[in-house]
Amino acid sequence: MSESSAEAAVAAVASASEAAAGWRRATGLAGAAIGVIAAGAAAGVAIERMTVGRGMRQKARLALDSAGPYGSLRGTPGKAYADDDTELYYEVDDVDPESAPALSPRRRRLFGRKAPAPVTVVFSHGYCLSQDSWHFQRAALRGVVRTVHWDQRSHGRSARGVAQTQEGRHVDIEQLGRDLKAVIDAAAPEGPLVLVGHSMGGMTVMALADQYPELIRERVVATALVGTSSGRLGEVNFGLPVAGVNAVRRVLPGVLKALGQRAELVEKGRRATADLFAGIIKRYSFSSRDVDPAIARFAERMIEGTPIDVVAEFYPAFADHDKTEALALFTDMPVLVLAGVGDLVTPSEHSEAIADLLPEAELVLVPDAGHLVMLEHPEVVTDRLADLLTRAGAVPAGATVSGYGSTSSTARRG
Repeated sequence: MSESSAEAAVAAVASASEAAAGWRRATGLAGAAIGVIAAGAAAGVAIERMTVGRGMRQKARLALDSAGPYGSLRGTPGKAYADDDTELYYEVDDVDPESAPALSPRRRRLFGRKAPAPVTVVFSHGYCLSQDSWHFQRAALRGVVRTVHWDQRSHGRSARGVAQTQEGRHVDIEQLGRDLKAVIDAAAPEGPLVLVGHSMGGMTVMALADQYPELIRERVVATALVGTSSGRLGEVNFGLPVAGVNAVRRVLPGVLKALGQRAELVEKGRRATADLFAGIIKRYSFSSRDVDPAIARFAERMIEGTPIDVVAEFYPAFADHDKTEALALFTDMPVLVLAGVGDLVTPSEHSEAIADLLPEAELVLVPDAGHLVMLEHPEVVTDRLADLLTRAGAVPAGATVSGYGSTSSTARRG
């Protein structure tokens, strides 16, 4: 580490310590613990956070919020109801029968001019995100293939989980699988399905398979698992040293519970330390240095929009998640397993483990990509999804160009 980098790291830790003091005054022990977590990640916070004035950063955020087009795509809205009556919001983008002759050059390269088969592609998003995290893929598929985008309970435009707000129960991954089944029943009750899940969304797909194996066998024709895991998440170190990650594992469940009980006060604290946490969000979302600031801000907005009590409700589910056996249900269909090599949240080794259990799956590892690979390198993800749809028969086999996907030079196929 260079002298300037070392100084930057020291400054970052000092900044985190100052933030921790503020948290401590505001929330007692929970504040101190979250400050320790922030300090542990602060060395990786981008240097511009320390060198650009706070006022300038606030103005930049406002400018990006007003100008950024990301998350602006909307479809036909619908509502499904989970088994505990939680209202789940989804949107449908239908096939446009007039779109084929007017396809852009990029869409012609991806899909050709022929009409796709009547397949519905269902997208499930990750923890602290929303359906809008699939912005680029949605734009590419729009009008070409029928798609369903939904918000997980307590995320995006879906309602807060009834079991959580009325009964005080934590969410488990099994519940999310049942939620996905409710969305499918409402938005795509018939016809073949392609399931696409990122991070927690991939776990949701596995939970659906575990609980509804007949649905997978009878209707699912392809699956994409992006930056996700089938289990052993308790071993992830989040890029922290051993001592740091062990401390985080000991205190984080109690910290989140305490913070969730004082949500209003904590939300004020989050706003007060927005600069620090924006840097941490960027570190754990992306790997490349040259991420479009508008994309980084878009991700930041989605994560910031997840209330702290929702963060607390969902977190325990990941330690218990183990759906390795359910992967066998995806053996006899085209499967895409894709991950960023620099993912600190669900490391690419977890995707490799999934691919090892599905030897016919296509494994794509994207260098210089982090957890939000579909935003960081959207061309790679979109290309591979388009190829999956072709292999699944969602578009005719001859519709794509020869050597399809070769333009995605940053992807390494396993």
